[in-house]
Amino acid sequence: QVQLVESGGGLVQPGGSLILSCAASGSISRFYAMGWYRQSPGKQRELVATITGSGITNYADSVKGRFTVSRDNAKNTVSLQMNNLKPEDTAVYYCNTRFGISVNYWGQGTQVTVSS
Repeated sequence: QVQLVESGGGLVQPGGSLILSCAASGSISRFYAMGWYRQSPGKQRELVATITGSGITNYADSVKGRFTVSRDNAKNTVSLQMNNLKPEDTAVYYCNTRFGISVNYWGQGTQVTVSS
């Protein structure tokens, strides 16, 4: 079992920045991919950014150039630096870790609201 706990969400004005953090505990492996997904009301959960154990990253087109995902394998953490936030970035952000088809864990989510 793996437990994921997110932190860092909140209210920010358009153009502002936030950093989301996720701490993993339990049977976590540095080989697992980690990342962030988000879900806004009435929409399906969507990929935001992922990072493999070796540091290969993948971003949704909508956040490229604005968001940066990083991980610390020694601390079992993954972070999401979000810059130039837009109202359409408003959503619940979920931390995820996965490996193949047998490992797929989610955090409880943290709300990010971008509004003036």
